[in-house]
Amino acid sequence: MSFLLLSADQVNALHDLVLNPGELPGRARDKSLEGALARVDNRLMYGMINDIFDLSAAYAAAVATGHCFNDANKRTAYRAMIVCLKLNSVVINHDTEDAGNMIIRLAQGLIDEEEMAMWLRGRTG
Repeated sequence: MSFLLLSADQVNALHDLVLNPGELPGRARDKSLEGALARVDNRLMYGMINDIFDLSAAYAAAVATGHCFNDANKRTAYRAMIVCLKLNSVVINHDTEDAGNMIIRLAQGLIDEEEMAMWLRGRTG
């Protein structure tokens, strides 16, 4: 199973795109985006990712819970998730507000990656 993966530079660029005027740009000083994304790599290496939905949910969780940016972590997590799907030729039908609520719940620990992946699977064409 081979997937197109996201790099830290790509996630950083996604973050820059989702920032609104007046929000704090840049990364949080004491957090590592590379470290957060390494969680995804580890899950891949140990066979814990079975499909593109697991992978996209893992990216969303890593970014949303990693708090690597000064602002817009959850929006960046959403974008990383959607871009990962699109890079791997998957488009989901979803309401952006519903997706945002799922990302918030993921960031708060109310759902896990598996539940996020199931939500994504339920929104394929």
